[in-house]
Formats: sequence, C-alpha cells, structure tokens
Amino acid sequence: MRGEVCVGTATVLSLVSMILMVFVHVGQINTSVVPRKISMARVNVSEYSAALQISFADPFDDIYTNNASAPLGVKAGLRQFYEFGLYSHCAYVNSSHGMCGNLTVGQQYRPYDAIASDMAANFSLITAALVSGTTFEDSHYLGQATQAAYWMLLLGTICAALALLTGILKNNLTFFVSTLFSIAGSLLLLIGVSIWTVMIKKSEGVNDITVGTQSNPWPLGIVVSTGSGLYMTWAAFVCLVVSVVPYMISCCTYRG
Repeated sequence: MRGEVCVGTATVLSLVSMILMVFVHVGQINTSVVPRKISMARVNVSEYSAALQISFADPFDDIYTNNASAPLGVKAGLRQFYEFGLYSHCAYVNSSHGMCGNLTVGQQYRPYDAIASDMAANFSLITAALVSGTTFEDSHYLGQATQAAYWMLLLGTICAALALLTGILKNNLTFFVSTLFSIAGSLLLLIGVSIWTVMIKKSEGVNDITVGTQSNPWPLGIVVSTGSGLYMTWAAFVCLVVSVVPYMISCCTYRG
C-alpha cells in the first residue's frame, strides 16, 4: 500500500506541475477570463499622463485611447495596463476590455517597445528621454533573455508531461525514466523561471524614476510588476522537483 501511495504522490505532483504550466502557456493569448488573468509581467501606465502633466505643466490626457478594440502597435493610443505572456502581450483600457497582439512562439518581453508603439511620435520621444539608460528600455536584452527562457519552460513542460505518462506504467524501468524526466524538467523550469524573474526585477527599475523637482519628486507612473504566471511557474517547478523523490523511491523499491 505504501508503494501505491508513493507512486500516486509522484503522479499527482507531476500532473499538477503540468497543469500549472499549461495555464501559464495560455496566458495572454486572448482577452477571455482565464488568459487575461495569467501573465508573466504587468506594466501599469494609468498614472503616466499625470506625471507628464507635472513635468510639462500641460495636460496629456490624449495620450490614451478608450477604444478597447483598437489594434496594438499602430500608435492608436496608450492603454492603461499591459500584460505579457509567453506567446503574446495584451493591453487593456480597464480591468477586462482590451486587445492582444499577434501570437508568436517564444514571444519576447519588450515592455518599452509595447507601450512606445502605441503612443504618438511626440509622446514616444518624451518617454524615451525619461527612461533612457534603464533596463526597461533595453528591449534587446530583455527580449533575447526571455525568448531563451521560453524554450526552457516549453521543454520543462514537455518533461513534466513525459514524467507523468511514463510513471503510469508501473515497473522499475518506467519509474527510472520518470525520475530522469522529473529531474530534467525541474532543471529546465528552474532555468526558465529564474531568467524571467531576473528580467522582471531588472525592468522594475523604471518604478523608481521620478519627475518634477528635487524638492517635490513625482513617480513617473510606469509601474512594472510580477504577474500570476510567474508564481504559477515557480509552483510548477516546486511540484516537479518534489516528485523526483517518490519517483526515485518507486524506481528502487517497486516490486510489480
């Protein structure tokens, strides 16, 4: 009975890991309820116009658009929130209405490019000057790193699925193979989620930029934060790495 519990525990853990990663992969592919709730990173620019007004003593309300169906990347107007997934990014005029970009395998995390492509040329020039020298602006660095991380996460998801499938066949050899897949998947997920975590933390440097005077500083109004998808990926990694132990025990002790 204890052997069955051990096998069952490993199966459940690898199953949970795979399910979590499936949800992470569907984040921001469209604006329906589940995908829009899951993202790797989030950029809130709802207070950006107020910061510009402080800096230039001139209203900047026309920097935004209220048209949720306006296409992205054609300078149709800034949205309030930008969410970044593994295959696309979406922009929202409020908590539920927005538009997503084209689906791309290995979508790169380029937050500056995303918001700049929605702003008129004069606004994007101002933004470039304000965020100059930050990692947030370095789209090439962020994009290349997160694209590499995507492949790690994809391969890790596949390994989790293979660990689950091979573990269903109850014999020492399949449990050994499941152990190998769990170890490989854990390493791949760890590498991928670590890269994403570092890139998000580095891009959060834009949160500290202020405008106005030295005696009366005002936040820039561009705020980067971690999305739920990153936490789900860390949870998937934990589940898969814990599954290594019962798979390994089953491999060494199972008597079919």
